[in-house]
Amino acid sequence: MDEARHRKAKKLIRALCCNYDGGNCLALDDGEACVCVQSISYSVLCRWFRAAVLPADRALYAEVMENRDGLKRCAACGGYFMPTGSRSLYCPSCGAQRARRRKAEWARKRRG
Repeated sequence: MDEARHRKAKKLIRALCCNYDGGNCLALDDGEACVCVQSISYSVLCRWFRAAVLPADRALYAEVMENRDGLKRCAACGGYFMPTGSRSLYCPSCGAQRARRRKAEWARKRRG
């Protein structure tokens, strides 16, 4: 992960991880406070993070797990995304922009 992805992952951990407690990991706690490994690492080490927390942000999941099956590259921006269907070509943000343009173009043709 690069710095921007790492920051996004840390925000997700702080907000959604049930094992995160003020910088410490409850799952690794054996009587002494243990630092959350995922919050200080630039790679995906924690299984709980990978299975339960990371899928909450589909875009970050696609970027971090880019070598996994099922990911596609957006035809417009080139970023990775998790497709919602078998015919998906665009990430959700680019798809929305494209739909707005197509609808406006259709409306212009219809008026004129």
